[in-house]
Amino acid sequence: MPTPNISGSAGKSFRRAVSELDPKQAEAILSPRFLGRRQSLIDDARKEREAAVAAAEAGECTDPLVFEEKDGKAIVNLLFSLKGNKPSSLSRTLKVFETFEAKIQHLETRPGKKETGESSDLEYLIRCEVHRSDLSTLMSSIRRVSEDVRTTKEVKVHWFPTKISDLDKCHHLVTKFDPDLDLDHPGFSDQEYRKRRKMIADIAFSYRHGDPIPRVEYLPAEIATWKEVYSTLKSLYPSHACKEHREAFHLLETHCGYSEDNIPQLQDVSCFLKERTGFQLRPVAGLLSARDFLSSLAFRVFQCTQYIRHASSPMHSPEPDCCHELLGHVPMLADKIFAQFSQDIGLASLGVTDEEIEKLATLYWFTVEFGLCKQDGEVKAYGAGLLSSYGELLHSLSDEPEVRPFDPDEAAIQPYQDQNYQSVYFVSESFTDAKEKLRNYASRIKRPFAVRYDPYTVSIDVLDSPGQIQSSLEELKDELQTLTTALSILS
Repeated sequence: MPTPNISGSAGKSFRRAVSELDPKQAEAILSPRFLGRRQSLIDDARKEREAAVAAAEAGECTDPLVFEEKDGKAIVNLLFSLKGNKPSSLSRTLKVFETFEAKIQHLETRPGKKETGESSDLEYLIRCEVHRSDLSTLMSSIRRVSEDVRTTKEVKVHWFPTKISDLDKCHHLVTKFDPDLDLDHPGFSDQEYRKRRKMIADIAFSYRHGDPIPRVEYLPAEIATWKEVYSTLKSLYPSHACKEHREAFHLLETHCGYSEDNIPQLQDVSCFLKERTGFQLRPVAGLLSARDFLSSLAFRVFQCTQYIRHASSPMHSPEPDCCHELLGHVPMLADKIFAQFSQDIGLASLGVTDEEIEKLATLYWFTVEFGLCKQDGEVKAYGAGLLSSYGELLHSLSDEPEVRPFDPDEAAIQPYQDQNYQSVYFVSESFTDAKEKLRNYASRIKRPFAVRYDPYTVSIDVLDSPGQIQSSLEELKDELQTLTTALSILS
């Protein structure tokens, strides 16, 4: 059998390698079948490259390529669908990666989406590494055998709950002020208090969405602590608290058992809030991580402690307790505009980066926890951290701290500390103004999707396609039609 006509240095290397083989191996290598396959691969590669170059020169590859570059290699995420959804198209596409010696690092299939927003069969995501000089021709080659080819930046989105029952998974506690661990905690040396705290915490650990919140029979010593806090703060509310807090507080005394001698039960308060603003309470064992706590607000759920601070420190608690929650947070959550403001912070937190979570948590700190507002020409407190702390409530409305106009961009990066009184407070013109500023801030947080709360299913709609947005618009259209009809009747 004649030696194939391979010239140049490649030919010499090939002939030398063949001459060193066993005769039978050499015959197998030199067989027409082997040569055909070898020549086919080489020829295919040449043709693919030539065709790709021609396509690029013809202006087919006009979309900007998104990729990472490292040591002369391009790492790229490719999304594409198959022509006619034929399985044979996949093998042709994968052959392109083989031809360009692209190293595939990840391959997955996912439900496809057409430009109309309708679902197609499948689309493929391939993360690969290829020589930087081959990237453009690789893309052109893939476009010849596949459809909807595009490069995309790898976006890592943190898991977040999309239905209210998912909050059963949002239970990551921050053990910053644990009476079992923190030497400075007022209850560290009190074994009975620690035992009591554990018993009440177990209620929260066992709780699941849909369960009624178990009632706690509070001890006389706990009621005495509550009474001291309650009566002291109540004396300040008429002059220091915003009108929304004062009005709701009166309703809570009337309907939910708020009084000096009674610690309200979370289930009763939760039912009251749900009727007022759609918010509801959920028992929690301690200080939650910022991500878990904020995501709960997206569903109009407030994670609420049931234990009470140690009797030795009734005017200050190093952690949230039921005095803080029931006297500070709950009255404000009974106001519709403020409830919406709180939910908006929660919705803005879903799926964002750790850096954005930190900013949103800081924004929450300077508003929901320690915010001030203007009412009738005076500055009043609406933050729960102020309305549940006698000393800081007085401090915040004195001449000592610095008071700035509320600006979400500034508040989100303002340093704060949680052991002493704040040196800086932010004052809002109104809750409506604060809500609009917050929404403007949230609209600039970068996410590859938007979210919408569905009150009918108590779930989160992830808006990441034109079809889903269109569906939401149709629902909104129905609601607008109802309002239009109502206006027509009145006119």
